[in-house]
Amino acid sequence: MTALILLLALTSGLIFGTRGTLVWDMGTGSEPLLDHGHWWSPLTAAFFTNMPIDLVVALVLAIVLLRVAEKIIGTWRTTVAFFATAIIGPLAGIGLQALGDATGEFWSLHVTEFVVLDPTIGIVGALMAASGSASVLWRRRIRIVTMLVLLVFLLYSGHPDDLYRLLAGVAGLVLGLLLRREKQLIRWVRSSAHEIHVLTAAVVAITAIGPVIALLSSSRLGPLAPIALLIGNQVPAAGNAQSRCDAFAVTAHCLRDLTLQRINSPGAILVSILPLVLLIVAAYGLLHGRRFALWLAVIVNGMFGVLAAFYFGLLPLSGVPYVISRPTGASWETSFGLVASAVLPVAIAITLIVLRKHFSVLASRASVRRYVITVAATAVVLAGLYVVGGLLVRDTAFTDTVNLADLLSDAVERFVPVSFLIRESITFLPSSIIGKMLYYGIGPAFWVVAILAAITPTRQSPAREQPGALTRVRSLLMAGGGDSLAFMASWPGNSYWFDDEEDLAIAYRVVGRVALTLGGPFGSAVPKDAAIDRFARFSDDNDWVPVFYSIDAAFEGKFRSMGWHTMVVAEETVLRPATWQTTGKKWQDVRTSINRAQRAGITASWTSFGALPLGISTQIAEISEEWVSEKGLPEMGFTLGGLNELRDPDVALMLAIDPDGQVQAVTSWLPTFRNGEIIGWTLDFMRRRPESINGVMEFLIAETAMRMQEAGIEFLSLSGAPLAHTAHLTDQNSTIERMLDYLSSSLEPVYGFRSLLNFKRKFQPEFHPLLMAYPDQAALPAIGIALTRVYLPTLSLRQITRRARASD
Repeated sequence: MTALILLLALTSGLIFGTRGTLVWDMGTGSEPLLDHGHWWSPLTAAFFTNMPIDLVVALVLAIVLLRVAEKIIGTWRTTVAFFATAIIGPLAGIGLQALGDATGEFWSLHVTEFVVLDPTIGIVGALMAASGSASVLWRRRIRIVTMLVLLVFLLYSGHPDDLYRLLAGVAGLVLGLLLRREKQLIRWVRSSAHEIHVLTAAVVAITAIGPVIALLSSSRLGPLAPIALLIGNQVPAAGNAQSRCDAFAVTAHCLRDLTLQRINSPGAILVSILPLVLLIVAAYGLLHGRRFALWLAVIVNGMFGVLAAFYFGLLPLSGVPYVISRPTGASWETSFGLVASAVLPVAIAITLIVLRKHFSVLASRASVRRYVITVAATAVVLAGLYVVGGLLVRDTAFTDTVNLADLLSDAVERFVPVSFLIRESITFLPSSIIGKMLYYGIGPAFWVVAILAAITPTRQSPAREQPGALTRVRSLLMAGGGDSLAFMASWPGNSYWFDDEEDLAIAYRVVGRVALTLGGPFGSAVPKDAAIDRFARFSDDNDWVPVFYSIDAAFEGKFRSMGWHTMVVAEETVLRPATWQTTGKKWQDVRTSINRAQRAGITASWTSFGALPLGISTQIAEISEEWVSEKGLPEMGFTLGGLNELRDPDVALMLAIDPDGQVQAVTSWLPTFRNGEIIGWTLDFMRRRPESINGVMEFLIAETAMRMQEAGIEFLSLSGAPLAHTAHLTDQNSTIERMLDYLSSSLEPVYGFRSLLNFKRKFQPEFHPLLMAYPDQAALPAIGIALTRVYLPTLSLRQITRRARASD
C-alpha cells in the first residue's frame, strides 16, 4: 500500500507535476460526488494526496499503522478494513454535509467546494478495526488515543477530511467487532494504575496541542479554531474591528479582528502558548503518577473553562447576554465553538478529579507550599509592576492617557491568554517600547515562572516532607540490616522515619490516624528493639496509632513486653538455594513443569527492565494489563508491586520466552543487601499469559533458584501472601481474626491469596510468620480501614458491597 501511494504520487503529477483536472477526477467531497456524479471518488481519494507534506505523513502512517493492523488481524482483514472504511467515512461525511447544506448550516456551506485526497482515512479505519482483536492494553490505547486525536483535529482544524477520518474511525470500531476471530460481547475492562497514568497523560498532552494543530492547518474551520487565530493572521489596524461582539452574534470577521488587535507582539503569543506548555509539564507528571501534576492539570483546565465561560458570555455575571438568548442571524457553529471551548477543559478537569486516587505519588507539602507561594507572589509583584510602571509612563507609553482605575482593571487580563479576550473591548494599547514591555511582558514572565517552579514538585522524590530521603533510604538498604521486604521501602507513596540515635529507618504510610509501617526497621546491623520504641513515641507525638505491619515474628517478644497485641497476617515462604534440589516424590510437580517448558522450547532470561528491548517491555505491559482486566477489583498495592515497580534498576526480572520471542510469563525479584552485596532475592511481580503452558511459573521459580545456587545467594523468598497463612500464634484476637478470615474469603476469588500460598508449598519452603502489631484493640476498626485503603486506594463502597454479596 505504501509503495502504491508513492508510485501514484510520482506518476500522476499531483505532487511533482501538472495537476490539471486530476484533483477533481480523483478527489472526493460534496461537490465531486453529488454535483459531478464521481461515484468512484471515495475509493480513488484513498490513494492520492494533495501536498508533499501530506504525502510524507501518509507514507509514514501507512508503513507503520497498516503494518500494526496487519500484524493483529492479518492481511486480508486489513485490506477489507482499509477499503471499507475509506469508502464509508467519506460517504457518511458527505451525507452529513448534504444535510447541513440543505438546512443552511454554516460549516457545510463553507466546505462545499473542498476536495479531499487523503489515504489516512482508510489507514485510520483499518487501525481502529484491528483494535478489536488487539490485547486489552493496546485495544484501549489505540482506541482512546486515536479517537482523541481525530476529535482534536476536527475541533481545531475542521477540514472535511477531518470529519471523514473520524467517521472512518467509528466505522472501523464497528467493523473490528465483526472481523475479530473470537466473538464476545462488548464489556468494560479494568485498567491498571500504570495504564491510567499513560492514558490521562496522553489526553492532557493531546488536548494541549490542539491550538498548534489549528495553527498548522490551512482551513481552520473547526469550532475551536478561533483559539489559534492569534498566532496565524496579520494584525489589523487598531479600531477597525467592532468594539464588542455579542456572544451569539459573532461573525468570523469580528472574531478575528478583535483578537488580532491584541497580538502585535511576541509576548501576546507567548501568554497564550505558555499555559499549554504548563499542561505538557503536567502530562509528564501524570505519566509518572504524580498527584501534584494531576491537580496542576485540573487547575489549568479549570481555569481555561472558567475564563471561556466568563469572557465568552456563558455566565450571567459576565455582563453580556446569557447562553439562552440567540440574536437573529447568529451562527450557531460559532456559538458552539465558544461553548465547547469552556466545556472541553472542564470535562477533562472533572475526569482527572474522578481518577485522582490512581495518582498516589505525593510531592512534599513544603514543595507544594513553595510552588503556591512562588506563583502567587510572582503574580502580585508583576501586577504591581504593571500598575506602578504604567502610572509612571501613563502619558507617553499608551495610545490614550491611562489612570489607576484603567491599569487596575486591565492588570488581570495581562495574564490571560489572548484567545479568551476576543469579546473584550480595547480601551488602550501600548505605543512605546516601555509600554509594550509592561503590556506584553508580565504575562509571559508569570507563566515562565509557573512552568519552571512546577518542575521540582512534578519530578520530586515521593518521600513527603523529606528532601533527599529516598537517597538516604537507598543507602540504608545497601547497608542491609532489614528483612526480605525491606526493599519495598523504596516504592512511591511511603514516608520515612529516621532514627536519630542509630542508623536505621522505618517506612510507613498514614491513613487517617493510623501509621502503618512496611515491615520493620532497616539499616545498620544493630539491635532494633529501641528503634521500635522510638517510632512508637514519634507516632504518639503526632497523634497517630502506630501499627507494625508484615514485621518478622522474631519481634513478637518485644511487642509483648510493650503490652501490644500481635496477630499473623501473612506467611513468608523462603528457599535456601545452597540446598536446592528437585529430587524425590514431593518435587514431582516442579520437575514436570520444568520438563514441559523445556520441551516447548521456552527459555528463562534473567535481566532488568531497563535492559529490555522495546518489544519485550511492551509484551510485559500487555501481560500485566490482561491480568488486571480480568479482576473484579482494582490492582492492589502497598506490599504488592505493579508494573511501575519493575522499572527500578535494582529490580531483577526472570522471563519465560518461547522460540518465537514471545514472553509467556514474567516474575520480578527485589534485592536484599548486606554491606553493599546482594544476599537474597524476594519474589514480587508474577504475571503470565492466559494461554501460556501449565507450569510456566514453576519453571521460572525453579530456574531462578538454580541460578541463585550458582551465584551463592543465601536465600530466595517467595514473599508472603496477604491474609493467607497456616501459623497461629497464641495472642490472636478472635474477632479481628474472624474479620480478616472473612476478608480473605471475599477476596480469594479475585486475588487468590490462599491459592498462591498453596502454590508456593510445591517448593518445600521454610514458613516464616509475618505479624501485625498494634497497641490498642479499640483501634482495630480504624486499622482495618487503613489496611483496605493502602492495599486498595481506589476501591469504592459499591465494589466492597458487590464483593461481599458475591462471597456470601
